[in-house]
This record gives sequence, structure tokens and C-alpha cells, in this order.
Amino acid sequence: MIYEAAFAEDLPVAEQDEVARLRRRDPAAVAGVVGRYRHRLYRYLIRLVREPAAADDLFQQTWLNVVRQIGRYDARRSFDTWLFAIAHNAAMDLLRRQSGESLEEHEYELPAGTADSFSAVMAAERAAILAAEMAQLPALYREALTLRFEEGMKLEEIAEVTHAPLSTVKSRVQRALECLRQNMSARWRKEDLL
Repeated sequence: MIYEAAFAEDLPVAEQDEVARLRRRDPAAVAGVVGRYRHRLYRYLIRLVREPAAADDLFQQTWLNVVRQIGRYDARRSFDTWLFAIAHNAAMDLLRRQSGESLEEHEYELPAGTADSFSAVMAAERAAILAAEMAQLPALYREALTLRFEEGMKLEEIAEVTHAPLSTVKSRVQRALECLRQNMSARWRKEDLL
């Protein structure tokens, strides 16, 4: 899915007049912005928490927080970055409360060990395998890859969203990609042995 992140259309950022309408709590503006970001934001949240019900709750909580905090939005910043930072904060709070989900940085231990139609089937299969392997990564790694490759954010934007130093974001992306590479290699070797 990361290499096929374009499955959803690119959606424009909120316009300044739309932000002004949000500040006036115009229901049409809220509905418009929610509609514009719903796929991207939900995809980000489901990647992070891996549970549809939790992602639904976080999606709603994020938009409530946007409406409550719109007065704090600095129009010189990217609306995307501000929105995803709100979602990030809500998701991290939830993940901290859940048992079994580590938010610590650590080394991820890996186990040792017709043409168009065909191409489409193979691409879908690779995407499903990649999604399954991504789901096994720690939350911080899933988040870094989702923001970088599915949301197309720059590393500096990810640092702003996650409140992490740029060097940490770079490390997370690099480590996550390495974990995926090693997991995928191990998976292929294992399947070749079967």
C-alpha cells in the first residue's frame, strides 16, 4: 500500500476563506473540510491504531478538537500538518492507555530465517502482504511510514505533526523501511521453502 499510496485522489488543503468560516463555526465549512480530509485522515488513524472502532472514535475526536481549537490555528502553517498533529495527539493518547502497544523507540527484532490482469493481481497481492507486514510494526514506525508515503508529507512536516526532532523522524522512517525489507525477505524465503 505504501508504494500504491495513490489509491485515494489527492485532496487540496483547506482554503483560507474556509478556515475563516471554520472559525465562525459555519456548519457547511466543517462538513466541507471533513469531506475533503475524511479518507486521508481515516487511513492515517486506522494504520496507527489498527482497529476500525478506535479509528472511528479518533476520527470524530479529531474533528471535535479541530472545531474547538480552530482559533489556535496559525494560517502561516499548513492546515494538513495542523490537522494531522491533532489526530496524532489523540491517537498517541489512546495508544498510551492501551496495554500491549509500545511507543518506545527500540530495535525491532526480526525473525531469522493476461499481462495487465496478472500485473494487477500481483500488485494487489503485494499490497496486501505489505499491509499485513506494516500492521506488525510498532506504532511509531507505522505512523512514520504512513505520513511519509501515504500522505506524502515531508520529513519536516512529520516532525511537526509528531513533535519529534527531525533526526528522530528520519531514523523512524529508515528503521521502519529496513524492518519491512527484512520482514518481506524473510517472508519470501519462508514461502520458497514451503
